[in-house]
Amino acid sequence: MDESMEPMPLMEKHPADRQGSNPEGDEEPGTGRAVMNVVECDVPRHSVLGNDLIEGADFRDAYRAPLSRSDLGIIEIFFAIFARRPGWMNLMLIARNKGAALAGLEVPTTSEIMNVEKRDHYSVGEKIGPWPIFFLGSDELVAGRDNKHMDFRLSVMKVHDGIGPSVVVSTLCMVHNKFGQYYLSCIIPFHKFGLQKLMTNALNAQRL
Repeated sequence: MDESMEPMPLMEKHPADRQGSNPEGDEEPGTGRAVMNVVECDVPRHSVLGNDLIEGADFRDAYRAPLSRSDLGIIEIFFAIFARRPGWMNLMLIARNKGAALAGLEVPTTSEIMNVEKRDHYSVGEKIGPWPIFFLGSDELVAGRDNKHMDFRLSVMKVHDGIGPSVVVSTLCMVHNKFGQYYLSCIIPFHKFGLQKLMTNALNAQRL
């Protein structure tokens, strides 16, 4: 996902992280096993994104999933979610990026979409997948891209609280002009569906 989201009336300002939905899931009837869920939540207040950027974004959303493999590092969590995309999703990303490139947006190459490279070490300024890294810590990674029409940030964050170990993936978009607003409004449904699909697939495959 790159330069995503929608210029709608801005989502409600994030209070404390929502506790209403349990990302550990409900119990599957008749089995005694927990059903793993991906739930929408608020952008974590303690994210390095910072309150000013979060509150000032033209679009923001966040999704939370239980993290049963709490030994995973933040890089491993990133690749557990984003390195394995269905073929149809890759094709849609390539088609979207070709159109966005014609409009002057900097987008990932087809090679970066189809061949996700994983290295042993990453630093701020290097690319992880198709996106440059803006911040890299033990519990949070922030990647993204700045363009003349729109900037975006993607945060992957390990969260430790009363609910249990979780991963929260947050996205912020800051538009600069009318085209950025138009682009945002066109791609928001794909972003929401695609991100939840990737996180759900990672859960079902026990990569998280």
